[in-house]
Amino acid sequence: MHDLYYKGRIHTRVNHVKSGYNTKRDVRLGTSENPLSLTVTSDERKDEVSQLVEQHELVADISVSSDAIEDINQLTAIINTASTTTFEKTPGRNDPCSCNSGKKFKKCCG
Repeated sequence: MHDLYYKGRIHTRVNHVKSGYNTKRDVRLGTSENPLSLTVTSDERKDEVSQLVEQHELVADISVSSDAIEDINQLTAIINTASTTTFEKTPGRNDPCSCNSGKKFKKCCG
């Protein structure tokens, strides 16, 4: 029957949602739980890449293999993420003009 008739009973779906495994948890790449996996060709390059990793406060597993192709795509993707573009606020009609003419914006460039 419906919960309307049984007021003392806790609905099982609501109980599960309140205390259950969090399936929507987001684990960032480059943390200790999900480290970057990078491959480089020499020890000198490993030192350069490890300095970059430390600079950006990331965690990475760097393997050196002279046979393999260098793969640091995960690191470059995190470092070169796009930032939000901000624009200057357009002046109001009665604000002074940005071209330094001394006139109001509405009389000069507006």
